[in-house]
Amino acid sequence: MVARFRARLAYDGSAYQGFQRQAGNTPTIQGMVESAIEKVTQQRVTVIGAGRTDTGVHAEGQVISFDVVWRHDDEALLRAINANLPDDIALQDIRQHEGFHPRFDAVARVYRYTVVQAAQRQPLLRYRAWQIVRALDDASMVEAASLLVGVHDFAAFGKPPQGTNTVREIYRSQWDTKPTQYGIMHEYRIEATAFLQHMVRRIVSSLIAVGQGTLTIAQFSGALTSGEMLDGVTLAPPHGLVLEAVRYPTDEQLMGRRGRRPPEEI
Repeated sequence: MVARFRARLAYDGSAYQGFQRQAGNTPTIQGMVESAIEKVTQQRVTVIGAGRTDTGVHAEGQVISFDVVWRHDDEALLRAINANLPDDIALQDIRQHEGFHPRFDAVARVYRYTVVQAAQRQPLLRYRAWQIVRALDDASMVEAASLLVGVHDFAAFGKPPQGTNTVREIYRSQWDTKPTQYGIMHEYRIEATAFLQHMVRRIVSSLIAVGQGTLTIAQFSGALTSGEMLDGVTLAPPHGLVLEAVRYPTDEQLMGRRGRRPPEEI
């Protein structure tokens, strides 16, 4: 009998062209996971993910689902799949969950972006953080980040994956700063129902511009109001971004949500 499996997936996205499967031999996270499952089960599978991370973006808490016939316990399936995955991708846990959909059942996603301010290049962080030299005004970045909390139109910060709706609700937008052996580490966390394409990286780049004094808080706030992208603000590098967690209702609550139309998301 075919069963639906729900799993949490972690990966270093440095060597992959994003999560979503692509044509040809392009290396993607989805493609690698599907290949591993098919080797183990000898069945064709389609892996569905909670979020479609971009090229070079990492994950600690990506959530996936797939349908297979499996006659052993869940732990045996996890071990077998991981044995067929490369070292930079691994399932963290797995269980059967009938009717579960990682995208449509999610109620929030949490992304973390790491910035390190240091006088010298830090080789060990080259795939983990955006490294900058210029000092940052923490207070200004915190103030600007707080403006994002609530329901806003984020047309200035990204494009919807489908349709034209650019309104999103942000539950959390905060900076945590601490000194480390590598320099001053600034970690930005943002939690929302869903995100536009490139939204987090454009927000981070804008907040860093505020911290460096090349963009005022008023200009940042104005972009949020007007929906017009800020001149000179590009995307923050992908390697500083991690899909940290995806939040779901309890199993009992999920049963009551079945059949509801999902929001646009990425």
